[in-house]
Amino acid sequence: MPEVSAETLALAARHGLPVEMLYLRDAYPRERWAEPGLDQTAAFWLQMHGSFRGHQGHMDGLVSQWRAGGDIRALHRQLIPALQSFLQHLDGHHRIESGQYFPAMRKIEPKIARGIDLLDRDHGAIHHTLETLFQSGMAFHQAISANAPDAADRAARLGDAIDAGAEPLLRHLEDEEDIVIPLIQLRGFQH
Repeated sequence: MPEVSAETLALAARHGLPVEMLYLRDAYPRERWAEPGLDQTAAFWLQMHGSFRGHQGHMDGLVSQWRAGGDIRALHRQLIPALQSFLQHLDGHHRIESGQYFPAMRKIEPKIARGIDLLDRDHGAIHHTLETLFQSGMAFHQAISANAPDAADRAARLGDAIDAGAEPLLRHLEDEEDIVIPLIQLRGFQH
């Protein structure tokens, strides 16, 4: 089987994982993840990812409501705390994964190291998105605080950044689950 290029595997271009990274998911498919007996670490991982998806959806909804004619100050009051929470939790989650979980997983299942390396590289791409969101959020907050005439433009830019970051983040979460959940369930994981 030919090796998939790095460009094809880049988070922004990827539409799923190559088959060679899915052998554990094939052995423990998604349909079984809801069954009783799911490892507590795997269940917690899915819960965290569900929370990130929920945060993303909540922020998308707030921006959509504002774009449909909502009040900019209401957007600010709701979106900035939601964004702060999202950024803090996702950054912390990635730091723990890259610093603790991923190195241990490489040892547990050396054959999946290429997939773990891919997920770790994703964190770098997502960190760039988080930085863009942070900067856009700060610019919007400062514009509202100063009653600046460009506050609506700053809100629109933040909304665009939230929109642009959604697809790669959701792709990463799904791909990470396809590698990590079966790995934890089938090989065990001591943390």
